[in-house]
Amino acid sequence: MNERTGGRPPGAPLIVLAGLQKAYHTPAGEFYALKAIDLTLQQGEFVALLGRSGAGKSTLINMVAGIDRPTAGEIWVDGHAVHRMSEGQLTRWRGRSVGVVFQSFQLMPMLTCAQNVALPMDFAGLYGSPRQQRARACALLAAVGVAEHADKRPAAVSGGQRQRVAIARALANDPIFLAADEPTGNLDSQTADAVFAVFQQLVAAGKTILMATHDRELASRVSRVLRIEDGRIVEDVQLTSAAEGRALVAEMDA
Repeated sequence: MNERTGGRPPGAPLIVLAGLQKAYHTPAGEFYALKAIDLTLQQGEFVALLGRSGAGKSTLINMVAGIDRPTAGEIWVDGHAVHRMSEGQLTRWRGRSVGVVFQSFQLMPMLTCAQNVALPMDFAGLYGSPRQQRARACALLAAVGVAEHADKRPAAVSGGQRQRVAIARALANDPIFLAADEPTGNLDSQTADAVFAVFQQLVAAGKTILMATHDRELASRVSRVLRIEDGRIVEDVQLTSAAEGRALVAEMDA
């Protein structure tokens, strides 16, 4: 299988979920975190997944990103049947095709910012020699506005700067899409807004982003909002303007 080319027909959705379910075994029996979700995402969409803690946001992000496996249903990304992949195929595909941004950054503390960004390239065997990988890492750090911190360790930069480094790392292998799980959850509002602006720039350049968030103000500024409740998507709204987004997201909260 070619991890980069799934054979998706022109104009077809980038991501397709069909009958997706995820169950966890508990002492009280099976708990369904996701219940029969059907969903399509087009290339270039910026989608916010909105919901309370425990609603299923992180579980859905993990399913689409290939971090966790479904109990039932299908996951198609760029023509790839993710639900059918072996563990080895899944690891290779995820490393080359998915960029993941976490709330807690998850940078390697003993590596510099540039080394953190280059790490996925090294694991996937992409972008040539270590020198070439570093050059790409520095270019990505520049693209997210933290080039001057390339040779610092994560502890030496602020939380917002660490999250920008994490975004650069997620972009290391030019992924098909970005999956962001509460990427601004540990940031103050001003820093969160700056990080969100980076996401907007990426979408403007053609990237697709699925972002789980509690932040309704940020959710009002994307192109599409999905509200998840008890493992089901209960609202799916396309937004055409920030004003419309604020109004619709406020209604979702009502």
